[in-house]
Amino acid sequence: MQLPHPIQTYFTALAPQDGDAFAAAFAPDAIVHDEGQSHCGPQAIRAWWLASKAKYRHRAVPLDAAETAGKTIVRATVTGDFQGSPAVLTFTFGLAGDRICDLEIG
Repeated sequence: MQLPHPIQTYFTALAPQDGDAFAAAFAPDAIVHDEGQSHCGPQAIRAWWLASKAKYRHRAVPLDAAETAGKTIVRATVTGDFQGSPAVLTFTFGLAGDRICDLEIG
């Protein structure tokens, strides 16, 4: 499956060594919504990602992707140290140029 470069980076980055590349995939004013919280800006998003990786030791593998209403929607199997693993989650990405400007995980 061919995903836009910043979305591919989102799914392939390894914590912690790829933290800078992960953060660079996000626009300066990007926002991520996950588990009822919002994380704004690349550095806050990087901190959220690293903390989440440390807590859940999770991995997300894309199953399919679709374009809907200007968003890229990716369904992925997520496995890790959390109740209900594995789970299929939906990642709704907004892109601005070659960067992620918003992401909602649900």
